[in-house]
Amino acid sequence: MVDREAVRAAVKEAAADHGGRLPCAVAQEVARRLQVPMREVGQAADDLKIKIVQCQLGCFE
Repeated sequence: MVDREAVRAAVKEAAADHGGRLPCAVAQEVARRLQVPMREVGQAADDLKIKIVQCQLGCFE
């Protein structure tokens, strides 16, 4: 089971370290560290109104 509050806290902290935005590579690292799917990190970012930037796939600008 995914601890959504832990994911939200990690996303919020990571974004704070990057000017309020979350680079895609950092989002992937958060997912790996917490052992959760990237989808959970993306959902947490959406819920917190944090933009994902620098996407390696070009999905987020």
